[in-house]
Order: sequence, then structure tokens, then C-alpha cells
Amino acid sequence: MGEDRKRARELGIPLAGEPGPWNAITDVPGVEVGYVTLVEGEDVRTGVTALLPRGRDGVGTPCAAGWHSFNGNGEMTGTAWIEESGSLAVPVVITNTYAVGPVHRGVVEWVRANRRGIAPEWLLPVVTETWDGHLNDIHGSAVESRHAADAIEAAASGPVEEGCVGGGTGMRCHGFKGGSGTASRVVQYGEDRYTVGAFVQANFGARRELVVAGVTMGRELSDPAGTPACEPALGGEPQVPPGAGSVIVVVATDAPLLPGQCKALARRVTLGLARTGTTGSHFSGDLFLAFSTANPSALTSTFPVDDGSTPYESMRFVPWGRMDPFYGAVVESVEEAVLNVLTGAHSMTGRAGHHVPALPLDQVTELLAARGQ
Repeated sequence: MGEDRKRARELGIPLAGEPGPWNAITDVPGVEVGYVTLVEGEDVRTGVTALLPRGRDGVGTPCAAGWHSFNGNGEMTGTAWIEESGSLAVPVVITNTYAVGPVHRGVVEWVRANRRGIAPEWLLPVVTETWDGHLNDIHGSAVESRHAADAIEAAASGPVEEGCVGGGTGMRCHGFKGGSGTASRVVQYGEDRYTVGAFVQANFGARRELVVAGVTMGRELSDPAGTPACEPALGGEPQVPPGAGSVIVVVATDAPLLPGQCKALARRVTLGLARTGTTGSHFSGDLFLAFSTANPSALTSTFPVDDGSTPYESMRFVPWGRMDPFYGAVVESVEEAVLNVLTGAHSMTGRAGHHVPALPLDQVTELLAARGQ
């Protein structure tokens, strides 16, 4: 816990694009992030992350949204409704694979207690996950429904803590300690400036694949203790193949977009992950969600009121032919968010004595310098 960890830019890693003030998903106005981190005894290394598109007061106000499954070996609830309606009006909550149930219930309970105006109709929470069973007793009951409410209540704007926090507490990435990370990009569109932000719960990638700022270095990196890229199984447990795990990415923007354009942003997440070297594992659930906080009065889905009215809704949006700068912002922010996970997360020992080393920052900077970066 005493390791000196830094963000990728603080290390001098060369990264393209202009970040927002906090270089975080919270640079998108209204977006808030909250954590509950659970580290208890030797076996509990897990938690819950809540992302609120419009803050707590905006729960129930829809955003245009779209999602994409790069590899479906994972879970993201509520996506059938996102696909059907093109809208997202609830918090997005991330946890471990076996905690989706209690967290889902916890979101329902929080909305019922705090937003009773929308709870009587229907509620389809968006809860998603990555697998932390290497460091965490994932079969245990450490994550409870109340932790979802606690994460929502903790959500705030401003700088976002990264590394071993929230749902990312017990995760691994490219053979090193993984977890939670974020980054953002500013997009100039005529006289307007918009922000694209990405939040990543990274638990994917094999060490041999790791690429940092275009420099392939995974095979050359080793931690000071000499831990192998894939630790031997303990106590007869099956060995998890390198690259297994999952990655969840949430992209936010204040640019006015259609639901289909949000889905197009979600697809570009794959390219940002690819810049870190991953080729995509069959054993990794790679699920991505993107939303726009513009057009707050559109895409409503409330029960009709029998008052004789026949209302219409309208949306302002960027033309499809002008979307390329926003795609580039997604790719750049996702790549940097993953690097911020790796440079921010500290080494961790957990269940059954399993140890995951942190990315050795001194070796990374030496390898970058040797390649002229």
C-alpha cells in the first residue's frame, strides 16, 4: 500500500490528445463516480463502483445510450432495454461476477427509497462485472445490497481515485495488478468544445501482450520478486489462462448524439483496448456502454397520461459524417484509462496467499526511453 504510484502522464508516457481538467470521466458535466472498497482479512478483495450519468438528482432522466459486446463471456444487465429504447436513466454499477445479484437488488432499493417517482413503473438496473476470484473469495458474501446504495451515495464529481478501488479492487490486468482507471479527451466541434470520458474496470490481457505507448514490452517485464506471468495453481485449483478475466468500459460524453451514435462509440472501445496489446481472450467478458448527457428532455419512457395530449420529442445531434473526432477521443481515452489502471494499482496479496505484482514503473520508463519514447 506504500508503493509510490503515478498516473501515466505523470510518468512522462507520451499520449495523444487534450485531456479535460481531471483527465477523468467526471470531466463530462454531471457525471459522478463513487466507490465502496472491501479489503478484509486475507480473503476479501472486492468492492462496488457506481457511475451516475447525471448525478443522484438526475436518476430517472434518460440519456441516449448504446452498448457493445466484444466478447460475451460476462454480464451486463439491462442491455435488452438499452437496445430497445436507446436510453439509459439509471446508475451504472460495476462489481465482481458473483455479486451482480445483491448489487442489482441494492440499486432497486436505492431508487425506491430516493426516486419513488420512477420506481412504481419499471426499473431495469445496469449492473456489470469482472471476475476477481484469484485474489478474492468470490463465493463469499462480502458484497451486500447495501454496498450498491453506499457507492451511489459516495458518487461525486472531480478527480477519480484509480487502481485497487471499488469494483476493481481485486482485479488483474496484463499479468499485473489491475482495477479501476479513467481518462478523458476534449473534442473541438466548430465553436463548441465537448468532452469524451472513459472509465475502465480492467481485468484482462496477458502479460506477453502488453504494449505501452506503442512499445511492446510485456515479454521484457518482470516484477522485483520474479513472479511468473501466470502463477502456478494452489491447492489443486485449475490454472487460469493468461488473458482471462474481463473488462468493462463506460464511455460518457456531453456531445449531442443519437443512440446509434452512442453504440458506435462503444464499438470503438475495442480499438483503445487493442492499443494496449490485447488480442481478446475467449475467457474474458468484454462489454462496453456509451451514453450522451445531451438532450435531457428526449427518449422518455414514462406511462402515458390520459389528458388528451399527443406529445412529440426532438433531438439535436452531431451529423454522422462528423463523428470521427469523437471516435478518436474514445480510442485515446480508453488506452490511457487502462494505462492509468496499471500505473496506479499497487501490488496485492489475497485469497490463498495469491500475490499479484504491480506494474514495475521504473522498468516501463527505462524501456520507453530505450525505444526513444
